[in-house]
This record gives sequence, C-alpha cells and structure tokens, in this order.
Amino acid sequence: MTAAGEKIVLVTGASGGLGGALARGFAKRGYRVVITARRQEKLQELAGAMAQGGAQSLAIACDVTEREQVRNLGAAIAKRWGAVQIVINNAGIARAVSFSDMADKLWDETLETNLTGAYNCCKVFLPGMIQSNWGRIINIASTTAKVGYSHVTAYTASKHGLLGLTRSLALETARQGITVNAICPGYVDDERTHENARVMAERTGKNVSEILKLFAASAPQNRLIDPDEVVSLALLMASEKLSGMTGQAISVDGGAVMV
Repeated sequence: MTAAGEKIVLVTGASGGLGGALARGFAKRGYRVVITARRQEKLQELAGAMAQGGAQSLAIACDVTEREQVRNLGAAIAKRWGAVQIVINNAGIARAVSFSDMADKLWDETLETNLTGAYNCCKVFLPGMIQSNWGRIINIASTTAKVGYSHVTAYTASKHGLLGLTRSLALETARQGITVNAICPGYVDDERTHENARVMAERTGKNVSEILKLFAASAPQNRLIDPDEVVSLALLMASEKLSGMTGQAISVDGGAVMV
C-alpha cells in the first residue's frame, strides 16, 4: 500500500468544470495528479492554479480516442512519476439533438470519446494496477447510464456501454486488489449543462434560465448537482474505506433515478 501523497491519479477531460474539480479535489488530499485533455492551454491554466496551492501535477495533452496517444501518455507518466494507481475516466461529450436530426458523425464522436476513450485508458493503465495488486478505476457515467433520456441518444447509449464496461471489468479484477466503479451524476452545474441549456433554449424559444429550471425540476430535490458532490464520492471510492465496493454505479442526482 502507498500513502495518498505517493499515489498517482489520472483525470481525463480535466479541462472541463467537473474534471477540474476532480483534479483539485484529489490534489488537496495530497495525491499526485495527472491532468489530461485535448487542449494543452486549458490544462496549463489548471496546473498553474493548482500549483499555487502546493499541488503536484502534470499537464499532458491527450486525445483519449487515439490509442497511440493514450499509450504515449502512459509512457510519459511512467517516465516522470511511475505507474498510475487511480484512473478517473471523465472525458466525455454530450450534445442534445433529436435522433432524426443527429448526424452520423455525432454518434461516432460520442461513442469514441465516452466509451472507447475509457476503454483505451483502462487498457493502458490496468496492467500496472494488476502488477502492483492495487488500483482504482472510477468511470464518470451519468443517470443516462441507467435510464433513457430524449434528445441524447448517442450520449445515453455511450453511458449505458460505460456501465457495462464497469461491471465486466470489476468482475475480472475482483481478486486483484482493484475496484472498478461508476459515478452517475444528474445535471451537474457545469459548462456542459449550461451549454445544452443554451442549445435547447434556442430551439424552444425559452431562455436559458427556464431550461436550467426544467433540468433542476427533473430531480426531487429540485436542484443541479454541485461538482464537488461528485468529487466527494470519487475520493471515497479511491480510498481504502470502500475497498469492498466494486462493479457499482452510484447516482449523485438529487433523487432523480431511484433504482
């Protein structure tokens, strides 16, 4: 076993609001954090802000849909710090459009990013976890991993697939000191939710505030989810306190999906 300060955490999709919150949350707990996304400039901004708080971080651009780039990412981390013990598959895209209007390209991009991207990262970083007989894979799914939603067919399909990957991989690694779990947030109060609200507002003639209120009303608590609520659960999943939990999909959704 290694102390939190010695463990290496990889957060994909770190240039977004939730990814940044995850990176900062783990850094505050003393983990060494590798942040990755497609845009290096956004990563450098986050790394700079984290450094002011004394965080140890590496900012390495990577497109998780490209397997060779993920392999290179793994090699770069290993050269600088060593093997990654905790992978948080957070990279994802979510664009609202009806199935009839959805371009084939959007379907492909969504599946490649949300599902194949997670597969690529698991494929590269799982062997190191198996070798050390300890590891954590935390997949950021969605309530759409459990139920269907209108106008997000590709996103829903990708998150259903991510949940299947979570469960199957958990079975295969259950006796190797590794846990694989998914967090299923509802509407998170971040830039992705606000962008989808803007798109829906344009199409419906409503304003963004009205759409956000509709999103919030989909949960019994009638609110959006703060990114830090997801971070709190991820930290718990990464700890020894939940070493007996694997193959689970935990909703953080204000009660929207009670299954």
